[in-house]
Amino acid sequence: MKPNPVPDEQETVLWTGSYSGKAMIGQWVGVALLTVVLIVIGLLLGGVGVLVTGAIAAILWAITIGQWAIRKLGYAYELTNQRLKHRAGILNRTNDRIELIDVDDVIYKQGIVQAMLGVGDVSIRSSDVSNPELTLRGIDRVKEVSDMIDNARRAERRKRGVYVETV
Repeated sequence: MKPNPVPDEQETVLWTGSYSGKAMIGQWVGVALLTVVLIVIGLLLGGVGVLVTGAIAAILWAITIGQWAIRKLGYAYELTNQRLKHRAGILNRTNDRIELIDVDDVIYKQGIVQAMLGVGDVSIRSSDVSNPELTLRGIDRVKEVSDMIDNARRAERRKRGVYVETV
């Protein structure tokens, strides 16, 4: 069944977002604890040991901050009343969009710590050929965002006269 044609409607941005550093809380805490251990070991060893353990700690922090930056700068999302746009990549970028009318299911997932921080992953299943499954990772206010996507999807389907049973 084809959706009913709808006159062109102004596309309105409902939400924009990207990866939240709160999703890496386990890694941040782990590197912080490891840094404390390295400082103690360095002080016990003295001399060159301080330099070596300090260098190891600096490398660990550089890797962690680098991972966060790649995730933060490498993914961006925009939800409008008609589609979900997503961009991936830093130097080589891929821009894609999923029409909300094609979205079949919206699920969010959180671990225990993520639930306490209000961050998590949103999984979207759609009939879109290029992106049948899309996961938005590390999304802040994950329940609110997943509800927003689902509500926009339902509104677009109602507007076009497409119901879940007909898709």
